[in-house]
Amino acid sequence: MTPETPSAPRPRKVAIVHYWLVTMRGGERVLERICDLYPDADIFTHVVDEGALSQTLKRHRIFSTFIAKLPLAKTQYQKYLPLMPAALEALDLSAYDLVISCEAGPAKGVITRPDAVHVTYCHSPMRYIWDQYHAYRKASGKLAGLYLRLVAPRMRAWDRMSASRPDVIMANSQFVRRRIGKFWGREASVVYPPVDVDIFQRSDAVSDECVWISQLVPYKRPDIAVEAFTRSGRKLHVIGDGPMLETLKAKAGPNVRFTTRMRFDELRAAYAQARALIFTAEEDFGIIPVESQAAGRPVVVFGRGGGTETVIDGETGIHFHEQTADSLIAAMDRFDAWLPGFDPEAAIANASRFARANFLRDFAAEVARAERLVAADSVLASAEAGASTDTAFAADQPQTW
Repeated sequence: MTPETPSAPRPRKVAIVHYWLVTMRGGERVLERICDLYPDADIFTHVVDEGALSQTLKRHRIFSTFIAKLPLAKTQYQKYLPLMPAALEALDLSAYDLVISCEAGPAKGVITRPDAVHVTYCHSPMRYIWDQYHAYRKASGKLAGLYLRLVAPRMRAWDRMSASRPDVIMANSQFVRRRIGKFWGREASVVYPPVDVDIFQRSDAVSDECVWISQLVPYKRPDIAVEAFTRSGRKLHVIGDGPMLETLKAKAGPNVRFTTRMRFDELRAAYAQARALIFTAEEDFGIIPVESQAAGRPVVVFGRGGGTETVIDGETGIHFHEQTADSLIAAMDRFDAWLPGFDPEAAIANASRFARANFLRDFAAEVARAERLVAADSVLASAEAGASTDTAFAADQPQTW
């Protein structure tokens, strides 16, 4: 009998599940880096607008759930939130050995093979059903608020239940890790998202003007910065666009100016030449403060959320602890006294903690840890099954005394 030639190991098939792909923002930039690690992975999502995606993502096969076939799905996808659990569970991922879910909307609830490895990278548990539920409901219209009130309890139950499905959960900050523990009852490791810190450079031409950079939407709290700088007379350059633009312009003094669009080279120069970045939002992580520090400039940041992890109070910036203009004005007074001792190189060194290479290393290490956990569980399950068989066999034998 001719011995059989051992077959080569089957290539590992990888699936990445992302909540929706309709723009290129922070979550999608992280997805690009995950794709760097797994260039042959297939991507699954609820709805996709291929015209909005980068070439990195377009190189992958992208599959959508049945949500994509519903009316106006590309723009009104969040209104289909109650259907997304069923859409995820309908995905057949049985061919995949490694499943990576990227969670900010529903993504982790997919069903995988028992021996498959499932890891979740969590940007945030869904804020509109958890810690920001009341704020979202109050900001919604009457019908939208009633709709959210009706669907949120069921979504919370499913969200917590489906959190048991991943083998390993990664959080993008300690702030998100604590929320995962509170809302999902799961432990999570922290893998900070990647920031392209190397593309920013210091400048010797620092101005007397601070910058505020982001979308002009309520939760970013640009109103605090505009009011504080208008009252104090300090110069502020607001860079961004959004529904609050005209209201903010009407309230701003002559010392506050606005720019809605910038080329990226202009934005890099704005970071590097600013007296400081003003960051008023409570973010899960917040890439903008890291970019400012990578350009060698300090940050005056709201002292809650991810900003407390990326900006070192008294070394690379100043924290303020209430989302009010008064608190920001007091922080700016402290900042003025502190600034002469600021070292730009300390800010650059701090920003380097969040470099792309560190994300790739730490993410790969967590996947390897998940693989070891699943392998150990498989060995344990096999041993227990063998022990059960031996016990059953012994019970069938005649007893001798």
